[in-house]
Amino acid sequence: MSSAKPSSSTEHKGFDINEASPLETLYDNISKHVDPFGVTSAMLNAHMAWLMHPQELSRAITALSGDLLALQAHTARRALGIPSEDVVLPHADDTRFADPAWSESASWDIMKEWYLAFTHRLQDMYFETPGMNGKERRRAAFWLRKWLNAVAPTNFFWTNPIALRKFVESNGKSLASGTQNFFRDIKANNILMVEEDAFQVGKDLATTPGKVIYRNRLLEIIHYTPTTQKVRSVPILIVTPWINKFYILDLTAKKSLVKYLADQGFSVFITSWKNPTADMSSIAFDDYLLEGADEAIRKVLDFCQVPKLHLVGYCIGGTLVSTWLAWANRQYGPGKVPAADWTLFTTLTDFSRPGDIEVFINEAGIDALEETMSQKGYLDGRDMASSFRLLRSNSLIWHYWVHSYLYGETLPPFDVLFWNVDSTRMPYAMHSYYLREMYLKNNLVKRDHLTIAGQPIDLHCITQPLYAVTAIDDHIAPWTQCYRIRKYINENAPVHFVLSTSGHIVGIVNPPVNPPKRAFWSGEPGPNERYDDWMKRSKKQPGSWWEEWKVWLETRGGELIDAPPVSNRRYPALADAPGVYVLEK
Repeated sequence: MSSAKPSSSTEHKGFDINEASPLETLYDNISKHVDPFGVTSAMLNAHMAWLMHPQELSRAITALSGDLLALQAHTARRALGIPSEDVVLPHADDTRFADPAWSESASWDIMKEWYLAFTHRLQDMYFETPGMNGKERRRAAFWLRKWLNAVAPTNFFWTNPIALRKFVESNGKSLASGTQNFFRDIKANNILMVEEDAFQVGKDLATTPGKVIYRNRLLEIIHYTPTTQKVRSVPILIVTPWINKFYILDLTAKKSLVKYLADQGFSVFITSWKNPTADMSSIAFDDYLLEGADEAIRKVLDFCQVPKLHLVGYCIGGTLVSTWLAWANRQYGPGKVPAADWTLFTTLTDFSRPGDIEVFINEAGIDALEETMSQKGYLDGRDMASSFRLLRSNSLIWHYWVHSYLYGETLPPFDVLFWNVDSTRMPYAMHSYYLREMYLKNNLVKRDHLTIAGQPIDLHCITQPLYAVTAIDDHIAPWTQCYRIRKYINENAPVHFVLSTSGHIVGIVNPPVNPPKRAFWSGEPGPNERYDDWMKRSKKQPGSWWEEWKVWLETRGGELIDAPPVSNRRYPALADAPGVYVLEK
């Protein structure tokens, strides 16, 4: 009697446990369209992780119970009129409860304390979720924090003592004005931070005299009128970010970096990028390097008739400058690169820990953005601005919700905020490449993983002296990540690193004033020195880093020569500064 023959794989088909089931496929498709950034899934995963770790959950509940017992005692003392110290204090940067009403009144103090107790404990729990990797914990904690910010008692009329007080004091006019502001913002389809006509570019902002001396389909080059009889022979070219408009570096006369540099005897040039339209959807990162950075460098050198310049990059403009230098060291050869040195302002090259913005960086999120961009040909600047506002929702969203709608206040004319909402679009091809290759895959710091404009990109090829400026409160380009440029460029390249107080914008737009408003740390990091070790041995100096940078440039700026005309026969003035591209909406 023969034994049963086991069936072969060709005779019997089992199932592949690695293949997604129909339900999983359906879930993925729904998530892609309904929740591409993983808001719901991140929080649900955190909930499940805590339920699967009962011992850790028990400890967290015990800690919360301790706060609740202390709060009950605090509530009883305040209710009886007995003085009592707050159980939970707001974080130092949380100004929502700064008004004395939140402390002087027992009722409002109790409400504030219960809200803070639960929010602080919940946020701590999400950041410490067991069984999840660091990125997923940060993603879950981020979205929880956005929800907790939204439900704060300060955001609702009946639970905000200041809104109620203003209503009574104004005989209801504050709420009437707030209602008008609400309908104004509905019409604008945005929670406005500044009136759309508060300033006029070229009249109130970006007023430093100069001329557009070159224009192509991607950029204009502005040469600022020299203000001294003699200038340094080595010119400065600033490659600005195209995520926003260039005039953040030329806001007003007192805040203008380009005016400051011109007044110090430098020839100053700056890029003003075109606001892309749908027909420019195929513009790639290669085009920004060749027709943007490289073209601008060649035109400035030709205008000034010099072999080298000081190259400066800000934010994504700095990422482009870093990429161009790696490209140029191979394209031209190390000794023939037309940059004498380079400066970076709050620039990421290592995107492994890009700050809170990482919550938007995953396959599903980028897929969703690409689908939107493929239909329009670009990423709308308002979409990007909304994402950045969400990173600091208390100060950039709910602050204006409360002051505009609940208090009925008018919007103050603030130049930085006006620039911030004067947004630009991102071409589909370029932005998709930038998100995937830089943020998602972090390929810029991996040797020869990127090939751009025909050359493999290796930051280690860069030997030119670097002056890198970062900001301690920067949430867009965290300074500890910006510091890592020292690790990736050539170990023989001289590097001077600066850490300014304040954030991504004010840390850079930081003119010298007396008495000083801000401070900075400055020093040369070793090739393998950790950022915390560098900071410990670096001296904190009061004032602005602008003055130190000026000296750094002067030592490399060449001899003094007669100031050139702002335009010439070969490069005639195409327009007065600030040019044409900056005015495009």
